[in-house]
Parts: sequence; C-alpha cells; structure tokens
Amino acid sequence: MRIGVDLGGTKIEAIALDDRGNSLTRQRIPTPTGDYHATLDAVATLIGRIEQLTGMHGSVGIGTPGSPSPATGLIRNANSTCLNGQPLQQDFERLLNRPVRLANDADCFALSESIDGAGQGFHSVFGVIIGTGVGAGIVINGSLIPHANRIAGEWGHNPLPWPSATESPGEACYCGKKGCIETFLSGAGLHLDYRRETGLEISGPELSKRLEQQEQAAERVMARYENRLARSLATVINLLDPEVIVLGGGLSNLVRLYERIPRIWAEYIFSDVVRTRLLPPRHGDSSGVRGAAWLWPEGEDQY
Repeated sequence: MRIGVDLGGTKIEAIALDDRGNSLTRQRIPTPTGDYHATLDAVATLIGRIEQLTGMHGSVGIGTPGSPSPATGLIRNANSTCLNGQPLQQDFERLLNRPVRLANDADCFALSESIDGAGQGFHSVFGVIIGTGVGAGIVINGSLIPHANRIAGEWGHNPLPWPSATESPGEACYCGKKGCIETFLSGAGLHLDYRRETGLEISGPELSKRLEQQEQAAERVMARYENRLARSLATVINLLDPEVIVLGGGLSNLVRLYERIPRIWAEYIFSDVVRTRLLPPRHGDSSGVRGAAWLWPEGEDQY
C-alpha cells in the first residue's frame, strides 16, 4: 500500500493506493493554521487513521509547498510559512518511524498525471499548477527529473517573455523580483487585471460566469491572459520540448484554454510544427495527493 499526503495551506488530504493505483481510502482534515508541530501531529494522526481503516502498513510520500534546501535540508519558499526553516522530512521520519519521501506539490501533480493521468503513455510531461501560484513539475519516462538545486519546474519565477510596454517592468513578486510569470498568470494576477479593466473586484467563479455571458471586459482580460500563458508555455517548449503539458489548479477548468493557447503559442515556438499537446488533468484536485503516493514507485516492500 502507498500512502500519499497533500500538505495544503487550508487542508491536509491523504490517500491510500493499492499496487494498481486504485484508491483504498481517502481522508481529509483542516490544516492547523500557522502551527508547525500541530501540523506534524495532524499528518501522523491521518496516516494512523488510514492504516487502521485498511489494516495495512504503507509507504509514505508527502507533497508540500516549497522544497528542502539541498544545503541544509530545511524547507524554503513555502507559502505555508510555518514550514519554512524546518527539517520537515526528518521530523516526519522520526514521528512515523519509517523513511518518508518529500516533494513539491507541483512535482506530485506532474508525477500523478504522468503515471496514470492525462500524460500516461507519453515520455515527457510538464505538469503545471495555475492557481494561487504558478508551479510545475517535469517528468521524463515516469520519473521526476533530478534537481541540482531542488527547483526544477519553477517557471513562474522567470520573467514574462516578450513583454509589451504596458507589461514591463511588471508587478512586484514575493520572491523580490518584478514581472515574474506568476504575477501575471496566478489567480491573483488575473483578478488584478480585471480590476484594472473595470474597477471591480470579483471572484474566480464570477469571472467564469461573465465570460459565459460574453462580457466584453472579461473577454479582453481573458484574451490578454491567454496570450501571456501561451508566450510563457512557448518558452517551456523551446527549452524542454515536452510531448504533453497538463494544466492543473483552478484555472485549468477553463475549457477554452485548450483550444486557444496552442493556436497562439505557435507564433513563439522555434519550430515549423508544434506537436506538444495541452491537456486538462485526468485526476483534477486529486492529482497532488495521488502523486505523493507515487513517490514510492517501487511499492511497499521498499520502505
């Protein structure tokens, strides 16, 4: 049995998978806000509950915001700030009394969609999460690529490519730079653009509703967003040339992206033909937790 944990900012979700990837049970609890040790205990409780329900002991993989520093092993760059500076993997291994594999949540998403999701059967998959932030994972032949600096897939902290005069220098990013892709393509970036266009503050579902109603302001904002996303993904294709790009996160539910983005990105890709496919996720919101379980591809005998 493989156990995967998705350590989110508002919820902690865990799943148990059998050897074929079938879900045995799934549990979810709220994340203790801003409390590192309570978060550790909550995960341990959740895993104990799963093992009690299934009657089996499992390997444990955990998807987390941020990543461990290759220099110190401490978590950095997590938007759940109570994790930053903490030896998360070591603490989990001590608490659970077994080896634990840890990966960024976007890496887990990409791994899930590569193994038995939308990218199944393809050799190279770039899995993108577009929501609160903009992250990604890179999977080649069913495995996450090795990370020299543990930052593979952090395309959101490169500058927006081919910026127009109105896009430069861009908004300040929490990383300390200006004009990062994330500041344009995150949910917050999209809503900021709509507010500048109309003076109105609206939610994601409301924007989708206005697009369905063919509101002109929403259409203008979305056209800019699609062009920016296409330019940004074009640089990924120029660099990695993946067979498949899978979109995840809240904005991946916009069906129009899968038709429009490939029409736009052809202008920016250094090739006379573009065979890369842009696909929605097969597992939706479950991809992250499933990918955490698949951090142990060898199965339970290896922990």
